[in-house]
Amino acid sequence: MKTKFRETLNRANEVIFRYPMILVMALSASAGAICIAETERSEITAYIKFTICCCLGISLMFALKMLSQRIGKELLLHISGIVFLSGFYLILPDKKSGFTEIYIYTIAVTALLSHLLVSFAPFLEKDRELRFWQYNKNLFINTFLTAVFTGVLTGGVELAILAVDQLFDLSFHSRVYRDTFFVLAILGSSFIFLLFNDKGLNNLEQDGKYPVILKFFTQFVLIPLLLIYAAILYLYSFKILIHWELPRGWVSYLVLAYSTVGILALLLVYPLKEENARSWVKIFSKAFYYTIVPLIVLLFTAVFTRILEYGYTEPRYFVLLLALWLLSIVVYSIFSRKSTIKFIPISLFLFGAFALIFPYLNAFSVANRSQKKQLMSILKQNQLISAGTINFSKKVNDTIRNEIADKFVFLAERKQVDFLSKLLNEKDRTELANQISAGEFYTVRYDIQNKFSDVNVTVKNRPYETNRLVLVREKQAVELVNYQYLISFYRYSRDPQTLNEDEFELKDQLTDKSSLKLILNSEQEVDFGPQIIRLFEENKNKTGNVKIPEIAMESDLGKYHVKLIFNEITREKYSEQDAASIYYENVYILIRLK
Repeated sequence: MKTKFRETLNRANEVIFRYPMILVMALSASAGAICIAETERSEITAYIKFTICCCLGISLMFALKMLSQRIGKELLLHISGIVFLSGFYLILPDKKSGFTEIYIYTIAVTALLSHLLVSFAPFLEKDRELRFWQYNKNLFINTFLTAVFTGVLTGGVELAILAVDQLFDLSFHSRVYRDTFFVLAILGSSFIFLLFNDKGLNNLEQDGKYPVILKFFTQFVLIPLLLIYAAILYLYSFKILIHWELPRGWVSYLVLAYSTVGILALLLVYPLKEENARSWVKIFSKAFYYTIVPLIVLLFTAVFTRILEYGYTEPRYFVLLLALWLLSIVVYSIFSRKSTIKFIPISLFLFGAFALIFPYLNAFSVANRSQKKQLMSILKQNQLISAGTINFSKKVNDTIRNEIADKFVFLAERKQVDFLSKLLNEKDRTELANQISAGEFYTVRYDIQNKFSDVNVTVKNRPYETNRLVLVREKQAVELVNYQYLISFYRYSRDPQTLNEDEFELKDQLTDKSSLKLILNSEQEVDFGPQIIRLFEENKNKTGNVKIPEIAMESDLGKYHVKLIFNEITREKYSEQDAASIYYENVYILIRLK
């Protein structure tokens, strides 16, 4: 027993001294996650940025460690990693509201690139094909084992804390469970993964017996899945040819899924294709890329159908980029005499880096230019430009109004203030600049929609008409008589609001049979949904904009009396079969102590 314990302790010490930077990143990420959970929401931006960078640093530092075990220069590589993470920290926004879509895409793609770097960084030299496969196979297995071990360890420790808490009446705070989870899920999983990797590159790239489970998984799970995908996609292709119709947008994801599963299957059985006894592997390896060729045509057709109609956005750009990457894989694999499987992760890494940093043609530059062009096209087609600015007094239908508002929000989130300001008068320019500076993009949408004073609310761009009722509050001012506090919630920002150390949260799921709940401290709640539905029932025979004296409802909630006030609230129903959707842009909540 002592010997086993000493061996375990020695291995743990080896891991700590062999991978210090990785463990520092994991420990820092755990601490950052705990700080995020325990800090006021208005002050957590720095912790969010720090935690994101540390999480990226785990995989980045592991990749650099593997590279250093091949070429040396460990100190230089680690310094370069720290410099990169510091720079990445600086490009992230300083306000929580600034974490718009572009930063989500940037973080996601950077995380993918850091993991791809792990897969090929030590194998940029030639003539290491089988070692490259063994290395990645062992990483794959170790990752799976880490997930299992971490799940069991975390669940076991949490249950042990719960047992002690309940049996000995210790009344642990909920943060004990939360903080334990963060430490074990981040630091614990990193430590376990490093334990499985032992001494690193030398162990990971050693030749080993081909795992029977991988052959079974590929032959009886992945390949049958591929056959199902292929059958569905080819049948759909025949349907398109027969009816001569454009493909649906989501078919792109199915083609990419088929290709991804197929490439994964090829990688998993790579060592078997040289064995004479594995004829099924040879047939599969040769046939797979040829089966993709017709589907690539379908993929490009679906992608460009959406792009030509709606323009580029970052998601469409990335789908197109993946389609181009897939095409490069197929061309390379079919025509190259000495193809290498290293081409797959390296090429994907290069495509991803191109999408983030290449001047003028990166995802964000292309999306901005495209959506500007789309916005100007909508304005010109509907003759809404007058003296260089938008003529909001001209009558438009609701679809056009919403499309213009969507484009404004898209460009506002990407800080295209100068372009948008040219389309507005001087007063509106100031308001827009203030809204963008404050990160109030939901207000941008609301203001642009409401600047169109004459809106045709009957939309006929669908095979049925939209039944739309907008209840508008006649009073503009909000009276605060008998109330002590006012807080507000917006449609696109539902962060809980704090008042006297009490936390108010608004949750809604508004349809004809739904709710709008105001929750106090996650314990007490009141549902205003029935009152809202009753309000629409009283006006059920009306359509369009209907002004009413007041849109308000009130109730007791714990030690408070609360009153909800809406400026306007909308109900839409597209057909008799569909459920109605009810939504609002913002709601004011008046509060007083009972």
